[in-house]
Amino acid sequence: MPEQFNPLDKINLGKSVAEALLEAAPDSLGDIKQFDGAGIYAIYYNGGFPPYGAMAKRNAKGCHWPIYIGKAIPSGGRKGAAVFSAISGRHVWGRLREHAESIRAASNLDIEDFKCRYLIVDDIWIPLGETLLIAHFKPVWNLALDGFGNHDPGAGRYGGQRPVWDVLHPGRAWAAKCATRSETPVELSTRIADFLSKNPPADSHMRFEPPAKT
Repeated sequence: MPEQFNPLDKINLGKSVAEALLEAAPDSLGDIKQFDGAGIYAIYYNGGFPPYGAMAKRNAKGCHWPIYIGKAIPSGGRKGAAVFSAISGRHVWGRLREHAESIRAASNLDIEDFKCRYLIVDDIWIPLGETLLIAHFKPVWNLALDGFGNHDPGAGRYGGQRPVWDVLHPGRAWAAKCATRSETPVELSTRIADFLSKNPPADSHMRFEPPAKT
């Protein structure tokens, strides 16, 4: 007997959010006008950094393979009666601006090679949409090169190790103050190229399909 479709199943609800993001028109990451709202976003790369060659080739004719998927939601969320009101603040725009600044600081990346999609959505759907998109696309900056979304830890906290993202893409001043790592850029480049070769996105990139049940 065919399985009964439940539109309120959390996978189907998350799928609708994910597909809405993927249907949004892409913008240049370095030139986004201010806007309000919380939500989710995807960042795409189409440049000449060799380890990302397979991805850049796929994105040459459009935004098909995200390098990073993220969310922007206010700390603490909404409380009490405010749960029924819209969240104010430029949360998604602020995160995208921070990401653009990180890319501009990197010595081997060019902000002109990055585009993004974003979706303003009620905050109760944000974590689910982000989780399903990451599970589907396996973005390399989410899963294989950690640290892109990190913030400056502040004075007195630079004893921690430098994020691996900053080892491969040096330039952020605060990261240079952190402790060095054992990994080298050559080792990370090999790791990234191998990860991308094993995790290409599905051809039907504009239609989200949740992981198969086991």
